[in-house]
Amino acid sequence: MLRMRKRVAVIALALAGASVVAPPANAGQAQGKVMAYFADWDVYARNYHVKDIETSGSAAKLTHLNYAFGNVTGGGCAVGDPWADHDMPYDAAASVDGQADGAEPGALHGSFNQLLELKKLHPKLKVLWSFGGWTWSAGFTEAAKNPAAFAESCYNLVNDPRWAGVFDGIDVDWEYPNACGNTCDTSGPKAFTGLVKALRAKFGHQLVTAAITADGSAGGKIDATDYAGASRYLDWYNVMTYDYFVAGASPAGPTAPHSPLRAYPGLPTAGYYADAAIQKLRHQGVPSSKMLLGLGFYGRGWDGVTQKQPGGTATGPAPGTYEAGVEDYKVLKTKCPANGRVAGTAYAKCGSQWWSYDTPETASAKAGYAKSQGLGGVFAWELSGDTANAELLKAVAGRC
Repeated sequence: MLRMRKRVAVIALALAGASVVAPPANAGQAQGKVMAYFADWDVYARNYHVKDIETSGSAAKLTHLNYAFGNVTGGGCAVGDPWADHDMPYDAAASVDGQADGAEPGALHGSFNQLLELKKLHPKLKVLWSFGGWTWSAGFTEAAKNPAAFAESCYNLVNDPRWAGVFDGIDVDWEYPNACGNTCDTSGPKAFTGLVKALRAKFGHQLVTAAITADGSAGGKIDATDYAGASRYLDWYNVMTYDYFVAGASPAGPTAPHSPLRAYPGLPTAGYYADAAIQKLRHQGVPSSKMLLGLGFYGRGWDGVTQKQPGGTATGPAPGTYEAGVEDYKVLKTKCPANGRVAGTAYAKCGSQWWSYDTPETASAKAGYAKSQGLGGVFAWELSGDTANAELLKAVAGRC
């Protein structure tokens, strides 16, 4: 992710090409969703595979799984990593069902085939293919110029006969419509609505969801797009309530939790906390049941820190296994155990390093907040950051 990442009415096609508004696909299922992302690149350096979703116990707790990422290019959807997605062969030991992938011509391999095997073990599990993310969101600007063509491309790819049965819908992670992320978009406040409306018309009763900004500041990214209007065509939003404060953006500090649930004295930027985003979206007209609260299964950290409490100065990002300033929860829980709490999340000061991340206790409390607010559930980025026995995901699922 972290560089890539990381983000309802059903319009059914009627005779003669007309469209009608039908009840949402998830009607009557307002709460209780437990979703997590699985990233295609996990199969490389992280050595985390679909089988690990099963053996960790995560699969038994998930209601939905998002596979990230497909590319957005040339106005349409494209496979992100053919080798990881559908070409990489699995032997019996690494396969979900304990059988090696077929060797016959045209046999499906890679994570797609493993996801098929996982769904056989968990028939109620729904899998969505997520497109875009931090790096590939630039492609949405072109896609928004012809939403119908984009929707056609995505539908054909998601439902390609080569991997029939893998996916139950699509997730779009545009960072950010009519605002700036890795690149800046100036498509206008209605572009996102036009895009997801076209997706709903094409995908019908399949799931259509979107990962969106959690910038709750006045005049911020939420205000740049008509998320309320777009929500009519989506099953739900994955509100990315993490990465508010990171060392990459402020290497000298102040240290601050990357995923605060609420405000606290000394918060560096007003509106940069989860509850602010949820309340702003609700106030603008997004139904509570169409919002999932996001949790990060990783921490963000600074080095050269002398102060334990948030707000200290630093010399730069703390060292991380894959990226400076970022580390998996499974590493941090023993490398730098949490020894403080603020704003509904945890932090840790160990030596000269300062990290913020969610523990099973704070993750469970956040799930409790989501339930108390009538939200649709929770989601996590992403599964490989959890422990081998999925202690974060299990803590969250226990409150949903």
